[in-house]
Amino acid sequence: MNFIEIAKMRQSCRNYDENRPVENEKLEAILEAARLAPSACNGQPYHITVCKGEAAKKAAATTMGMGMNKFAPQAPVIIVISEEDYVKTAAFGAKIKNNDYRSIDIGIATAYLTAEATAQGLSTCILGWFDDKKVREICGVDKPVRLVITLGYAKEGDPLRTKKRKAAEELVSYKE
Repeated sequence: MNFIEIAKMRQSCRNYDENRPVENEKLEAILEAARLAPSACNGQPYHITVCKGEAAKKAAATTMGMGMNKFAPQAPVIIVISEEDYVKTAAFGAKIKNNDYRSIDIGIATAYLTAEATAQGLSTCILGWFDDKKVREICGVDKPVRLVITLGYAKEGDPLRTKKRKAAEELVSYKE
């Protein structure tokens, strides 16, 4: 599968097969893709916590406030990405250039992680709605949690939805 095929297939899954566990070798490939993602000064200012079993259920529960993400407990794996400190060179650049490289780096790592999950035949949903304090307690991290990602196999028959995106002409401009 080439990258464009992966990009066309990847979607936010909200209907997981609760009875189908994620194989360790697939999980390791997904985590390796995230590890290889580029980051400012190669600093990787994030930590990835993999929650399975009871920890996954507890982490999923933190995403369900105000009726949100009711599907999250179906996912057999919850991946939590928390922020870490910059390396010195990236901290200097972020301050001088007034740019939040950590958020960019977390986004890139998440893109690599979710793309590899798709290539492995798995589904994901990136969640920004969660109780930071509770997720930190579950994961044993002391830095801000930035994303929670559900991971698992979509239920059989879960349809591939048509992508709703801006037209290329709206999104891209060329200058010479």
